[in-house]
Amino acid sequence: MNTQTESSASVADIVKQVISVVFVVAGVAAFYYFSADHGFIKEVRLLYRVLGLVVVMLMVLAMVLSTKAGKAVWEFALESRQEVRKVVWPTRDETMRTTLLVFAMVFIVGLILWVLDMFLFWGVRYLTGQGG
Repeated sequence: MNTQTESSASVADIVKQVISVVFVVAGVAAFYYFSADHGFIKEVRLLYRVLGLVVVMLMVLAMVLSTKAGKAVWEFALESRQEVRKVVWPTRDETMRTTLLVFAMVFIVGLILWVLDMFLFWGVRYLTGQGG
């Protein structure tokens, strides 16, 4: 991974981030504002509302990715993708064997705890004189 120190954001980056937040709020508000019945066909109106919201979100994403923080997040995502490709994933057989082993161990530990609880309960009843 890339280890760089964070420096203060420029004024342009801060303005872009604030405008992005305003666009997101305006896009969501417009999505719900235009849900009111204005005589349009409901399905067509929903399609236009969703498309408008998607366009606004894509614009916001492009604006945020043009900032220094956005570029750092994008770089991190690309590096994470490369790291995931390096992972050696277990085979189906290994996964099944491990899963069955975990189930068996959970069952055995549950059985041991149940027996322990039963004897402790019996002992407490015997010591307090509540049992036969």
